[in-house]
Amino acid sequence: MDNGASSYRRFLAGDDKAFAEIIREYRDGLILYINSFVCNITEAEDLAEDTFIKLVTKRPRYNGKASFKTWLYTIGGNTAKDYLRRAAKKGTLPLEEYEMLEDETELEAIVIKNERRIALHRSMNKLKAEYRQILWLVYFEGMSIKDASAVIGKKIHATENLVYKARQALKAQLEKDGFDYENL
Repeated sequence: MDNGASSYRRFLAGDDKAFAEIIREYRDGLILYINSFVCNITEAEDLAEDTFIKLVTKRPRYNGKASFKTWLYTIGGNTAKDYLRRAAKKGTLPLEEYEMLEDETELEAIVIKNERRIALHRSMNKLKAEYRQILWLVYFEGMSIKDASAVIGKKIHATENLVYKARQALKAQLEKDGFDYENL
């Protein structure tokens, strides 16, 4: 059993420090995963907070069939999808935000690295939502195909095919945007 599941069990038993452990461990990754849906880091932060609030108020049952991270990301993904449905009904979809470059001593190397990262994110944002999401889960979050398939609700073989198609689409988009896929 992973630490998240153990912490969640302790939280359900009344240990508030355990919930702080969950937030500390999963907050940043959850925000970035949700950002793959909404393309707005501020909204992603709010939706991640909403996800954690659901854990506190609704106390959903974790059955242990998947890892705690997979289970939590599924709740976060559903929260993001609900937000997007509401936004579409209102006619207001979120705008993209781009990362600010940091100032450090090796500025040239940092600028090049950040330009590549920004190019990658821009190219990913041009992909279909399901491609962005699966690439994020597998490559940025390091989830296994099995866990990623549980998060997106597809069979393992379908997820493997989706990863392949997403990688091909990203490669084509990067080349279209003028970047060498192999050097990113």
